Amino acid sequence: MSKFLYRIGKTAFNNPWRFIASWVVILGIFVTILGVNGIHTSSEMRIAGTESQKVLDKLAKELPAASGGQGSVVFTAPAGDRLDTPERLTAISNAVNKVYTLDLVLNPADYADQAAAAASGDAQGADAKQAATTSAEQPPYGPLIIDGVPVPGVLIATDGSVALFQFQFTVQQTSVPDDVKTAVIDAVKGAEAGTGISALPGDTLTATPASGATEAIGIVVAAVVLFITLGSVVSAGLPLLIAIVGVAVGVVGAYGFSKFITMTSVTPVLALMIGLAVGIDYSLFIINRQRRIILDQGLSAREATSRAVGTAGSAVFFAGLTVIIALSGMLVIGIEFLSTMALVAAATVFVSVLVALTLLPALLGLVGERICSKKLREKSKSHTSVQHHKVSSKWVNGVVKGRWAIILGVIVLLGVAAIPVLKMELGIPSGATANLDMTTRQSYDAIAVGFGEGFNGPLLLVAEPKDSSGKVTPETLGGIVQEIQQMKDVSLVTPMGVNETGNMAILNLIPQSGPTDKETQDLVKALRDPDSVFAQKYGVTLGVTGFTAINIDMSAKLAEAFPIYVGVIVLLSIIILLLVFRSIIVPIKATVGFLLSVLATFGLTTAVFQWGWLHSLFGFDTGGPLLSFMPILVTGILYGLAMDYQVFLVSSMRESYVHGHRGTSSVVDGYKQSSLVVVAAAIIMVSVFAGFIFGHDVMIKQIGFALAIGILIDSFIVRMTLVPAIMAIFGDKAWWLPKWLDRMLPNLDVEGDKLLAELKAQESAGKRKQSA
Repeated sequence: MSKFLYRIGKTAFNNPWRFIASWVVILGIFVTILGVNGIHTSSEMRIAGTESQKVLDKLAKELPAASGGQGSVVFTAPAGDRLDTPERLTAISNAVNKVYTLDLVLNPADYADQAAAAASGDAQGADAKQAATTSAEQPPYGPLIIDGVPVPGVLIATDGSVALFQFQFTVQQTSVPDDVKTAVIDAVKGAEAGTGISALPGDTLTATPASGATEAIGIVVAAVVLFITLGSVVSAGLPLLIAIVGVAVGVVGAYGFSKFITMTSVTPVLALMIGLAVGIDYSLFIINRQRRIILDQGLSAREATSRAVGTAGSAVFFAGLTVIIALSGMLVIGIEFLSTMALVAAATVFVSVLVALTLLPALLGLVGERICSKKLREKSKSHTSVQHHKVSSKWVNGVVKGRWAIILGVIVLLGVAAIPVLKMELGIPSGATANLDMTTRQSYDAIAVGFGEGFNGPLLLVAEPKDSSGKVTPETLGGIVQEIQQMKDVSLVTPMGVNETGNMAILNLIPQSGPTDKETQDLVKALRDPDSVFAQKYGVTLGVTGFTAINIDMSAKLAEAFPIYVGVIVLLSIIILLLVFRSIIVPIKATVGFLLSVLATFGLTTAVFQWGWLHSLFGFDTGGPLLSFMPILVTGILYGLAMDYQVFLVSSMRESYVHGHRGTSSVVDGYKQSSLVVVAAAIIMVSVFAGFIFGHDVMIKQIGFALAIGILIDSFIVRMTLVPAIMAIFGDKAWWLPKWLDRMLPNLDVEGDKLLAELKAQESAGKRKQSA
């Protein structure tokens, strides 16, 4: 491997414009594809096999209109005033009618021709009053009536302060285009003109906020760290340029093919996060190694670049491979949107590795000997040995000396940080967790106050006879409604209709509890119980779907898949680390250290985003459940990136061991060789991820925080502290490998020992030839 990469480095250095032109052409091709296909993103998070998805698929086939998602808008009156004045009622009615004329919005006027597909507007209108009478207590709301006629889909609180408009799309909520959502918002905002009304769209109508300028903060910090580490603007600018090129190819390519794959709006942001971080880090490792070779050995920039790509480049290749494997491991979960996220991110990492190994040496070829100034070269010549940072030297010697206390302290510290994991709740962020100044939060709160928490998360029920030849008669449907209405945590049940063949009935259910409450989860479970009273009495099976049910099922499926995923990536990565380090202990130690890191990461993330600790510091007002797919996503990314530092740090220790250092000496020497650049890389990575914490989207906030704190913990506490302490305990035994296994494993020569031996032999042969 090292010989092959050495030749690539030399070729790129000697022919820089060929490699630069090649990457320009590749980027140009992707830009052209993007221009032809356009950008296509979706918020769809389909999980095949879940109960809610099965019901949706059945509805899409039998009753397409009834399978559509629901939107909501809240109209509020000025403080102390009412909505039911003639002027305001007319404004609301006009806005509602305008919404019903929009594409993908189901119009109640079509009910006459589609009796089997009654929608939420009809249910919340005339039928709502009838259904409400089944409740023991009259609710504090009713249908909005103008001139004796109910306005379809609109309820109004009895005090007249707030009205709720709920309507149905003809497609699933996650498939509604942003331009349709915008048209709905524009229509309802028309009711505000000169009336004093406030129209507040619900969270399902709000498009995902675009990435803001806060991400640039991480880039600025990275630039400063690179300048301090490498000492010149040119050296610091190259990793940034390489990262930008890698991200541009990866993200533009993902958008270009988004027409053919279902890609969520979060997918390119994730690729951007990872691509920037690894692109900068991988380039930093190679440039740092090149400069060390120039200053320590006095070689030319051309030879130093070739050797740096051959040695540090090998570590970059296997580090990148570990990240790709960790991300690709998500494919075993079988969740389409998560698989797409993983593949796009993995492809971006792959591109970043290729750019670092090919474009970087080409750019170094243009820079030439200017990569190290004359002043720096002269300063280096005046020293007989490599100068190591005093802080780094003192730190590693202190860790080696107090290794047992260090190991115990790290375990206790990370164990305490992991405690909140026991209370971690998963879900999808809703309007309840939005900031107080956002319309989605104001809409959510207004609905909760005026109508109850459950109106923010309605459930769609599908009743079918257990007997395939049976029918759902009006009497049966009425009995089912009565039975369900008496269940715990049920606020309102509304029959929506029966299909043409009479073997499928649709009902709308409003829980008393909120969309993310445990009581709602228990209600969904009780409704699906095949042994429930109404299921046995009326001989039906009940399916439950809707946005709330989908989120519940998604969280359960992801929680179930999480242990399997962790097992897969741990097994595959142990195999890679075994090949790289030719050791039994090192891969096991690396994996145990990572498990400590990830538990502490999720513990702190739970404390911040679920419990609300330091919420004002991170720019959000209310805690809530953690993003359901965040643990799997973050675990995969963190594992890959943690192994990056493991490879770069421990490969230096092994290099010292291979070159004659024994016992703790190899640990100390290897740590000194790599610690500064690993610290710089970790600071850069943390900075890039932290830049996403202060954006608007709470999903991106959570992912950015978890990745930033995870890298901080793993790099500084585990890799830079726990790893040298454990390595010092094992000493030379850390590199033990059974002889039979040693013979079986291929020698990848990650440290470049074979390469250096061959180059040394060539130099000796050249000197003998000259002397002859």
